[in-house]
Amino acid sequence: PAGVWVIDAKRYTGKRPELRVEGGILRPRVESLRVGGRDQTKLVDGVHSQVEKVGGAVADPEVVVRGVLCFIEADWPLIGGDFTVRDIAVVWPRLLVKRISAATEAVIDIDTVYDRLRAVFPRND
Repeated sequence: PAGVWVIDAKRYTGKRPELRVEGGILRPRVESLRVGGRDQTKLVDGVHSQVEKVGGAVADPEVVVRGVLCFIEADWPLIGGDFTVRDIAVVWPRLLVKRISAATEAVIDIDTVYDRLRAVFPRND
């Protein structure tokens, strides 16, 4: 009821997702996603593209569409570790469930949103 969550699950066993920020005061701030030390910002771009498509399908500015990268079996630190890169949340499965359960910003008509999404993204059974 709090909106639409676009979740892209990735399995990077034993590799740590990290936020890298460059620039700032004198240069433009640039955020990138690193996984196991390698630049994987393309994953963020992919979720942005999916969020844009889903937002267009929902076609309601009152409905919040969030993007999430959920890393399964990654090497998360014991404390903290989640972050946001270019408005995309980067989390692990249990934290994602907790966030979805706690989200209460707006109440939407789930059936209407579902019907719109199903019309644009039909199931391939």
